[in-house]
Amino acid sequence: MPRNQFQRMVFAFITVVITVHAYVFYSIYVVNGDSLRQAVGTTSVLAAVRTIGGIYMFGRIMPVWSVVLVEFCFAYFMECVYGSPLSFKLACKNFDPKTTHPVLFETAIICATVGLMVPAMSLIATFLYYPYNNGFQIHVALVQWLRLMCFNFPFAFFTQLFFIQPFVRTLFKLIFAEDIKK
Repeated sequence: MPRNQFQRMVFAFITVVITVHAYVFYSIYVVNGDSLRQAVGTTSVLAAVRTIGGIYMFGRIMPVWSVVLVEFCFAYFMECVYGSPLSFKLACKNFDPKTTHPVLFETAIICATVGLMVPAMSLIATFLYYPYNNGFQIHVALVQWLRLMCFNFPFAFFTQLFFIQPFVRTLFKLIFAEDIKK
């Protein structure tokens, strides 16, 4: 879809804006919701976040908007430098973009991106959310990384394949309609 570097950056930007919001709120509600509610003694995750004053990151409590901003910066950098270029190369190793149906080729790119980005972003998240007040232990970090990958991979695969990427591609086609027609 994107034909030049500017379009690739815009495509990545749109993807990451949607994806980071989805993953931050998925992590808050699904992955950590029970522990947040139990720590504060509320029945609502939102009430627990309000009571705590934000989300734990970098060894302290931070507002949710700053958590989204930090994750966005990491994800956008990783998508532009690592995820997008390598996923295209991986898809090209197995499929010829000139002869493969576009839907199949795009699906291969999405699957490769998820396969690359989930371990990378889960590792970054492990260090962002690590409970440093208890000291750092490598085996605890590795277990948390594996746990995050197990939670994030199915969510990433299905949301990217069926919701996020179709929406981003439709939005991208609307934004660059003139360039795509050429």
